[in-house]
Amino acid sequence: MTDPNQNQPDPPLLSEIIDSPLSRRFFLRRAGVAGAAVAAAGCRPPGIEERTAADGQEVGRGMINSNSRADTALDIAHTPGHTDATVDASTVEYHRYDPTLPPLSDSRTLRLHWRSTEVPVRISRNKVVAAWTFEGDVPGPIVHVRQGDTVEFTLTNEGVMPHSMDFHASQLNPAVAFRSVAQGESVTFTFQPRYAGAFLYHCGTGPVLMHIGAGMYGAIIVDPPDPLPAAKEFVLVQSEYYISDGPGGISTIDYGKMMETVPDYVLFNGRPDQYILEPIRVSVGDRVRFYVVSAGPTYPCNFHLVGEQFDTVYLGAPPGSAINGVQTFAVPPGGGMIFEFIADVPGEFPFVNHGFGHGQKGGIGFLVVE
Repeated sequence: MTDPNQNQPDPPLLSEIIDSPLSRRFFLRRAGVAGAAVAAAGCRPPGIEERTAADGQEVGRGMINSNSRADTALDIAHTPGHTDATVDASTVEYHRYDPTLPPLSDSRTLRLHWRSTEVPVRISRNKVVAAWTFEGDVPGPIVHVRQGDTVEFTLTNEGVMPHSMDFHASQLNPAVAFRSVAQGESVTFTFQPRYAGAFLYHCGTGPVLMHIGAGMYGAIIVDPPDPLPAAKEFVLVQSEYYISDGPGGISTIDYGKMMETVPDYVLFNGRPDQYILEPIRVSVGDRVRFYVVSAGPTYPCNFHLVGEQFDTVYLGAPPGSAINGVQTFAVPPGGGMIFEFIADVPGEFPFVNHGFGHGQKGGIGFLVVE
């Protein structure tokens, strides 16, 4: 009997696909030789034929103005992001990401016009990464609205790569609202959050793994019609970094490592151990409320507060989804939950991802009760 696999060519390696002439030509043309932050390469998935744009350039269907629904399923390979070798990591400043929930607007209509950018971001005193961002930071800005408010959102892409926006708090046709836009283009959509809670937003351009892993995510907090009890409120977005050494002392985002799912960092709000160096502080007697969102792109956040218990955890839309007396609860990738308690004991309380293989990679901070 003839072996059907005999004399069959080996499948191409990921590196060979990434380094295909079409991939390099397409994105090098779009990137040019300058750019302070990032370039990446894409390839045509099987069955997607090459076509020619009006200007005669080769493009692959699905790479221009694609949408979240399609991108999520497409097998599109990317090279690691890299930075221009002329960018010096020492010029990139560090700042602590403020976890405080911003106040609500007096208006019931929130108008947001954001930029997607590809810029280096310092995540610690000695580490800078080539990030893809909303509004120049990782995570993007914290959005705070009420259930039923109107959000008018515009994204203008100032990066080299196509980018998009997917709000988990919305109910919209992704092919229309979450479509990708090329450099210099914009997309606008409007939505009204139907449910209260803690929700993720992220870039939905394929591969979504790469765009979230490069930093394009954040949290939108939606208050219920009847406000929850007054509290000191903080937002923690857990995510992962998969990085390799890059030029100019700026680490690249490594798509191959993402596929292997062994992160270099697991952290809150884009920076390892920042809330150890500069803890979150409250007073004895305060009700403390954490809005915990897991951006992933792959792992959950097993949220735990050492030395305390959560009197209430909202699994879904508050206040109707509460469970009480909770020690630890897992927030899945793409999910969000609300954790709260009364700070009745003074001290320093670590908040951690209790999956300690990840907690030890940066997913830890201190809540100081004074």
